[in-house]
Amino acid sequence: MSLIAPTAAPEPVTAEPARAVNGSLLTQSWLDLTFLHWAADPADVAPLLPPGTRPDTLDGVTYVGLVAFRMHRVGWFRLPGVPYLGTFPETNVRLYSVDGHGRRGVVFRSLEASRLVPVATARLGFRLPYVWARMSIDRQDDTVTYTSARRWPGPRGVHSRISVRIGEQIQEPTELEHFLTARWGMHSEFFGRQMYLPNTHPRWPLHRAELTECDENLVAAAGLPEPVRAPVSVLYSPGVPVRFGGPLRPAGIPTP
Repeated sequence: MSLIAPTAAPEPVTAEPARAVNGSLLTQSWLDLTFLHWAADPADVAPLLPPGTRPDTLDGVTYVGLVAFRMHRVGWFRLPGVPYLGTFPETNVRLYSVDGHGRRGVVFRSLEASRLVPVATARLGFRLPYVWARMSIDRQDDTVTYTSARRWPGPRGVHSRISVRIGEQIQEPTELEHFLTARWGMHSEFFGRQMYLPNTHPRWPLHRAELTECDENLVAAAGLPEPVRAPVSVLYSPGVPVRFGGPLRPAGIPTP
């Protein structure tokens, strides 16, 4: 029997890692990130989350995130990161979750990536909804543009084009900005069993950003209502190095 109540209160929102992460399953860096977020009704999000999790909310509201960035030098265990296959643009649609033990995390509804081998590996090995896409990231002065056009497994026509103008660095992020960015784990389902994959990284350096272009249908393709308003939060970060530990069992004990 678990020593933790199955409906434990969510852990605090923290800018620093919420827990120690032992071992090193994966290492990588997330660079040139843009975070777009829309407020969402928890009732719309709940059916899309894995069993054992519920929408994570702040003041009764949950959020849908569209996050575009450059994945840099993914490495396994303590091996050096791979320069070519481990470096590529990525854009994901994510939701915010909390499990019965109070652990906050994200749930990925889709992850576009431009390298076929990592896409196939993640789909087969981790059952993550990665898709192969034609992608680019272009930076001109203080403007960053991310483009994506889905290739496999489809459907064709799913795309995004996002441009932001980077503003000043945020010295004191708000509680909402921490809630949306400082997520210390991933909830998923692996062969019918709940999985929580913890991560750790330095505190996010965050900047204000102005959304200058947003043409996308990734959110709707992920099974969510199509955004009809501007995002409530637009942020940019130059990035952080990241380390993932081994999956945790439901009670929070690392798997062998």
